[in-house]
Amino acid sequence: MKVVVIGGTGLIGSKLVEKLNAHGHEAVPAAPNTGVNTLTGEGLAEVLRGASVVVDVSNSPSFADDAVMEFFRTSTTNLLKAEAEAGVTHHVALSVVGTDRLQESGYFRAKQAQEELIKAGGIPYSIVHATQFFEFMKGIADSATEGDTVRLAPVKIQPVHSGDVAAAVGRTAIGAPVKGVVEVAGPEAFQLDELIREGLAAKNDPRTVVTDPGARYWGAELKETTLLPGPDAHIAETRFSDWLARQK
Repeated sequence: MKVVVIGGTGLIGSKLVEKLNAHGHEAVPAAPNTGVNTLTGEGLAEVLRGASVVVDVSNSPSFADDAVMEFFRTSTTNLLKAEAEAGVTHHVALSVVGTDRLQESGYFRAKQAQEELIKAGGIPYSIVHATQFFEFMKGIADSATEGDTVRLAPVKIQPVHSGDVAAAVGRTAIGAPVKGVVEVAGPEAFQLDELIREGLAAKNDPRTVVTDPGARYWGAELKETTLLPGPDAHIAETRFSDWLARQK
């Protein structure tokens, strides 16, 4: 089947395109650098011609509240309209575990708006909720840094490897629409502050991680289980320590 991957040249998208093509599907990466722009609609009709499935793993270039909301609303609206005109029968989107519990954050409000548009859009859909990727640990640290100090709450997180996320999204894409949410997470739960401390130390990053129960996560207050998946999540295999060892 023809699967168009929006954001298909990024971290998850490039892995997904490779996996789908390896399994005999026609996976087409779609991104501004391939001539497809979901904000303006440029190239959408052409790339969707003959597609059965669209997978949206794109992300906003800006995480500023207004900009990220504008990105996901406009992009998703344009995409769903073009899919309906092209006869696409399955829309798959990648989102984040805990999105509905992180609504103090402008980024997660925008992701929630994206999900609501998909649910109301009329195209049969599947939404994949992933926990945070191993590759995003530095970004989490950077977002919580003041000077040389990283302030993080001592809550649980169950991060996952990007390759395992791509595999989960691929399985979902070639299956029947679930008309709901499926979750994927890594095999181990950590305490957020300890995980980032370990990750920074492995990179010889000199910043100090301070445990702060009041520290916010992308602007949102965290409870002990806010970032954890539910009991029915698909548990991936790659362990953080194995991934970290490969980075050296």
